Amino acid sequence: MRSILTVFRKEVVDNFRDRRTLFSSLVFGPLLGPVMFTLMMSLVLDKAGDSAEKDIDLPVAGAELAPNLLAFLGQNGIVAEAPPDDPRQSVRDGTHDMVLIIPADFPARFTAGEPASVQLVLDESDSHAAASISRVRRLLRIYSQQIGSLRLQARGVSTGVIHPVVVQNLDVSTPTGRSVVILGMMTYFILFSILIGGMYLAIDATAGERERGSLEPLLTLPVARHELILGKIAATCFYMLLSLTLTVSLFTVLLPLVPLDALGMNVNFTAVSALQSIGIMIPFILVGAGLLTVVASFTHSYKEAQTWLSVVLIVPTVPILVAALQSLKPTLVLMLVPSLSQHLLITEIIKDEPVPLSWTLVSVVSTTVFGVLLIALAARLYQREKILG
Repeated sequence: MRSILTVFRKEVVDNFRDRRTLFSSLVFGPLLGPVMFTLMMSLVLDKAGDSAEKDIDLPVAGAELAPNLLAFLGQNGIVAEAPPDDPRQSVRDGTHDMVLIIPADFPARFTAGEPASVQLVLDESDSHAAASISRVRRLLRIYSQQIGSLRLQARGVSTGVIHPVVVQNLDVSTPTGRSVVILGMMTYFILFSILIGGMYLAIDATAGERERGSLEPLLTLPVARHELILGKIAATCFYMLLSLTLTVSLFTVLLPLVPLDALGMNVNFTAVSALQSIGIMIPFILVGAGLLTVVASFTHSYKEAQTWLSVVLIVPTVPILVAALQSLKPTLVLMLVPSLSQHLLITEIIKDEPVPLSWTLVSVVSTTVFGVLLIALAARLYQREKILG
């Protein structure tokens, strides 16, 4: 144990002096990730809030043919303006998001009680205009439904005829629960920062020492090989823990700045939540350190190891992407999967939901066992004579 601690202290001190490693481990991952996430979410939410509140300029061809429709749209924040000469080309070029065309036969068909069509020229591939298009479509649909109801009433027919089933939505979600839709990917950045925090130390433990030609002299020291690699892995875990702590702490400071309240959401990521998240993620450090060291042990140069580990960084984050796409709900069985269990548990913390103790225990034990097995495999690989080649 004394030998392991000696190697651990040496590796920690040496890497604190290495500016490249220090920058990558404690700046690039833990600081850049939360800042980018917060800025991205703030921009998306600000845009969503603005599109829901600001008036929309809508070019209308034949506006004089449907004054009541234009008045309805105007009451709901749609400002009619002069149409372009060529509506289709104008939308195709991006000059206008959409153009409403009211045909010449609209008044006659409307007065006769017949279906009167209007044309909305738009570009479905324009994601920038998607919110505005959706809003105008919804208002046109509402206007159509209102006119239909008035016509039925004028004929003495109850409006309930066209609404045989009325759906009443009973939303049981909470403001913090709805915030998961936006903040659910936060664990991706936490996992990524942990792996980045230990990647360069894992490379240095094998490929780096081999490339510098210092591995063979190192193995001649009166220290068992497994003690050397365990000391190096312990140093890797130390930097991963620092990276984890910095990332979660920064999220605690930055998340309240995200304007979730504009969409009826709320974030409850307090200091207690941060400590709980760190505790849940600590077992994954063993998995990350073991996995990175195992992969690095098969490489022969720093550059080769960096290339392979850049790909390996994606592997632990795949379950999070699957969970997001499949909308997985946390269960006891899923707690057996490293990275996925951490994601689901932190999601419950963000939602401010009680987390069953059994889930936490299964996640901690299964992830720890998996991490210990990977570290044992790394120590075994370090015993090979091929490690020198």
